[in-house]
Amino acid sequence: MSTNDRRDHEIRWGHHALTVTLAVPPGSPPRLVHLSGGSEPDPSHDLESGQPLVEILADGHGRTFSGARSVSTAVGQRLRYHGRATRVEDGWQWLRIDTVDPETGLRVEVWFRTREGIPALQTWVVARNQTDRPVVLRAVSSFAASAFLPAGGSVDDLTLYWAQSSWLAENRWRVEPVRDLNTPDLDLSLHGYRSRGCFAVTNTGSWSTKQALPMGVLLHRPTQRAWCWQIEHNGSWRWEIGECRAGVYLAASGPNDPDHQWRHVLEPGGQFRSVPVAVAVTDDAGLDGAVAAMTRYRRQIVRAHPDREALPVVFNDYMNTLMGDPTSEALHPLIDAAAAAGAEYFCIDAGWHDDSRASDWYEVMGDWNPSATRFTHGLTEVIDRIRAAGMVPGLWLEPEVVGVRSPVAYQLPDDAFFQRDGQRLVEDGRYHLDLRHPAAVAHLDRVVDRLVSEFGVGFFKFDYNIDAGPGTDVKAAAPGDGLLGHNRAYLAWLDRLLDRHPTLVVENCGSGAMRMDYAILARAQLQSTSDQQNPLRYPPIAAAAPMAVLPEQAGNWAYPQPGMSLEEIAFCLVTGMAGRLYLSGHLDQMAPEQHALVAAGVATYRSLRTHLAQAVPYWPAGLPDWADPWVALALRPQDGGDQPTYLAVWRRPGAGAKVSLPLPHLAGRAVTPALVYPRGLDPWRTRWEAATGRLTLTSCEAAPAARLYQLTPGSWEV
Repeated sequence: MSTNDRRDHEIRWGHHALTVTLAVPPGSPPRLVHLSGGSEPDPSHDLESGQPLVEILADGHGRTFSGARSVSTAVGQRLRYHGRATRVEDGWQWLRIDTVDPETGLRVEVWFRTREGIPALQTWVVARNQTDRPVVLRAVSSFAASAFLPAGGSVDDLTLYWAQSSWLAENRWRVEPVRDLNTPDLDLSLHGYRSRGCFAVTNTGSWSTKQALPMGVLLHRPTQRAWCWQIEHNGSWRWEIGECRAGVYLAASGPNDPDHQWRHVLEPGGQFRSVPVAVAVTDDAGLDGAVAAMTRYRRQIVRAHPDREALPVVFNDYMNTLMGDPTSEALHPLIDAAAAAGAEYFCIDAGWHDDSRASDWYEVMGDWNPSATRFTHGLTEVIDRIRAAGMVPGLWLEPEVVGVRSPVAYQLPDDAFFQRDGQRLVEDGRYHLDLRHPAAVAHLDRVVDRLVSEFGVGFFKFDYNIDAGPGTDVKAAAPGDGLLGHNRAYLAWLDRLLDRHPTLVVENCGSGAMRMDYAILARAQLQSTSDQQNPLRYPPIAAAAPMAVLPEQAGNWAYPQPGMSLEEIAFCLVTGMAGRLYLSGHLDQMAPEQHALVAAGVATYRSLRTHLAQAVPYWPAGLPDWADPWVALALRPQDGGDQPTYLAVWRRPGAGAKVSLPLPHLAGRAVTPALVYPRGLDPWRTRWEAATGRLTLTSCEAAPAARLYQLTPGSWEV
């Protein structure tokens, strides 16, 4: 192909921080062949091979090559380029690629958008039925590309970062060569460069992160070019990598039929939009650069809200404290102690609505009226005490469920709930509301608006303690289609709620972090990172959380107790300050010295929280393993310069007394590590080696212990 022909069959798009090259040859489907942080594409790339830009599985139009992969679909192979459109709007650049399939009559649009100066893009696919007959969709990709190797590069040079996650053990990252992940060297040149296998990560159900995170990072080790992706969906999803002629492909999507019981009937004139996927890239900064790029992108998609600047300290009465049993007598001293420690919001967690005080109280929740037995002078008196103490009152709510014995369960029609085969879905004593139904939406609107107007609630912890499985078959072609409809209706409900109450702070909680995704987090202000009650188990969760969630949204529990030593209390507070400090604990029962240490931690967080919202993460001890004796997280300036880096370090039982931590972004600079917290306990010995950018810490006491340091770069050292 001549140079002129290549130019005619290429589309280059982006800005100084992002370069995207699409191949649109006339005889084959469009492809994304280059994605970088601004570098020029390799002119030797083959424009007519590699992964097609879109994959669609439809009834009567399966795959061209069977196997475990979601790619090689017949529709994807037949799509042909049919035009493009671009625009610039509010600092975002947009690109739409139009394609058509002559056999199904589908018009398929691939949308991209990117923020000027951010090396990341967001993409999705819109399928339109322009025929006079229905088309049944069984899978629609959101992102598909094989632009991850230089010409002549080897799959052996690629490393994958991906994360398992489960209740109480979130964010467990794994680092593995791609060759070790069901992609052995098959000598594909002998087999038409086709494989039937892949490495796939999937999640089925309404807990979007119950088994794994909807994201990963692919690293090309020789160049340190890396790509980080996330699927922005609050339900079922899949991503996979596999070997192909162009090296390695990545395909990411929302629900599909083989994995999630999803299919969608696309009526004549109808359209279907896939879930968004974001991809961030660095040309030479490896894992940390790719995650920094994704962090910067996430800040662009999060809804504007006063909380984004203030990042107030929330005290919640639940974790290791009242544990769902609030009363006036228990809350009054807690409110006073939390305010004295510096908390700015106070959330009354589960139980405020329960009269029975029985173990199965969740079976009767749903009307969300205050208990008549728990509060001596009513909930209003407790709320007024919170406000009089200078804090904003908050309440726990599990909005999407109704207890099976709640009056609300019989006031709403059956179609307002998830069903399978004509029966309401029951999970853990709860029915699941279907927010596609107007009666379900009206019920929740009445509840929230009443609590805001009657009690002046300024904070809601929206919990979600069941997994609805594949979904509901009511008014849906398949359960997965019903679930997707509800997922989107929930997001729309959140949008309208925050439109009506623009200062309301919403915490996203799903039994901790079982629904930690950027469909919801683009709207909510705070994410619970775990339900883990053991403070010694929490550091790897908190330290790894910024891989998946913005530091300023990562609500890490700090639950110091009166039975703890001062070192153990500081250990808890450092965990909280590694993200968004989320305070609990029996502060009202502490000795003055203990309470003062907690208050000092809160004051420290309040002094550095503006930095939190500008920082990007770095892991000087590596991404933490679950049992690592030393755990460390650095939050460094997003834009470099002379701003300080904050370093949280935890020494857990079994750790040696000394740890050496590389901080390459500070190499060559004079740095005097300043202990930020705790200042009243025995200091650790520090040694800074400017030439290598390495900090060595020596603990002077037995584990557990933790410290928070400020590292401010000084003059350059020769």
